[in-house]
Amino acid sequence: MEAESYWKRNLKIAWLGNLLTGASFSLVMPFMALFVEELGAPKGMVEWYAGLAVSISALAAALVSPIWGKLADRFGRKLMMARASFVMAFTMGGLALVHNVYWLLGLRLINGLFSGYVPNSTALIASQVPKEKTGYALGTLATGVTAGTLIGPLLGGLLADILGIRMVFILVGCLLLAVHLLTVCFVKENVSPQSRKEVMPTREVFREVADRRVLFGLFITSMIIQISAQSIAPILTLYIRHLGQTQNLMFVSGLIVSALGFSSMLSSSALGKLGDRIGNHRLLLMALFYSFVMYFLSANAQTPLTLGLLRFFYGFGVGALMPSINALLNKITPKQGISRIFSYNQAFSYLGQVIGPFIGSFVAVQLGYRWVFFVTSAIVLTNFIWSFVTLRQYLSVKEIV
Repeated sequence: MEAESYWKRNLKIAWLGNLLTGASFSLVMPFMALFVEELGAPKGMVEWYAGLAVSISALAAALVSPIWGKLADRFGRKLMMARASFVMAFTMGGLALVHNVYWLLGLRLINGLFSGYVPNSTALIASQVPKEKTGYALGTLATGVTAGTLIGPLLGGLLADILGIRMVFILVGCLLLAVHLLTVCFVKENVSPQSRKEVMPTREVFREVADRRVLFGLFITSMIIQISAQSIAPILTLYIRHLGQTQNLMFVSGLIVSALGFSSMLSSSALGKLGDRIGNHRLLLMALFYSFVMYFLSANAQTPLTLGLLRFFYGFGVGALMPSINALLNKITPKQGISRIFSYNQAFSYLGQVIGPFIGSFVAVQLGYRWVFFVTSAIVLTNFIWSFVTLRQYLSVKEIV
């Protein structure tokens, strides 16, 4: 069976795997601070340890992603997907058994070190899909993570109330084990393990990239996407309260957070197809400028309803960004090194997840909640200008699409 005939089935399995992976991570986020408190963390340090428990996993993943990417190019992406889901099933499920905050941090660290299901599934589909359908396939795949991330917090809070926090961790472990079994049994990849000498050196992979300025620009854009998303996260509920929402604050906050994910999930596949038609680079630039406008308008929101509508419409921009970046990476990257390029891109994305909350918290303390949106919009606008110049210089020599 050739890759062209089984990439559609792989896409369905990878989509479901991304859905369950995204859900398993976001399920635990609503009550991480409560769990840290239950583990006996010092009263004034609960927020610190909760933030560290979240960020340490992303930081560890950023550091080791290139290593797993190189192994994926050598032994295959399916193996790395199976490896990530298997180890994470036990590190996430094992959180149900910890009895102090240090064991929590240790398991979260191991979880980050052995992560990599999403970037390797992206590299797998990118290596198999016909080029003219790259945007559609990667856009569809992106909806899996988005849907999981959207569903997770809503289910997590509900299940924690019904079953208890520790039972939710066990459930997460079971979900990830299911991902592992689905991957092993149904994902197909024709790959022959290569010796170390046969694998293209990482330095050579970067030399073979069509334009390294575009490549680095896409890495930075992936980081900026996460910085802009995560800078808002620490203050969003407080900002909604600042806008006058006092009753059902957590419920309203959840709806506003979910609004972005919902519109992103609805639009990613269709916008991926649009990118295939008009050019992924054009869609990326349009989405960056659109995101800048949405953040700027959000800074001037006067009511929670207005903010919620703006976040919903902003989701359409998010739905175009990652599929466009992944499609462009696939088009400028040699097939022998595609997993490494996607893993480096994921590393930049993880760094954005770590940096973003610190920027948002610092700006909120120094200047106020609205300024978090103004600063974030300025960061996105700067990225738009840089991307416009970079892609324009590249396109003057050779068209990407």
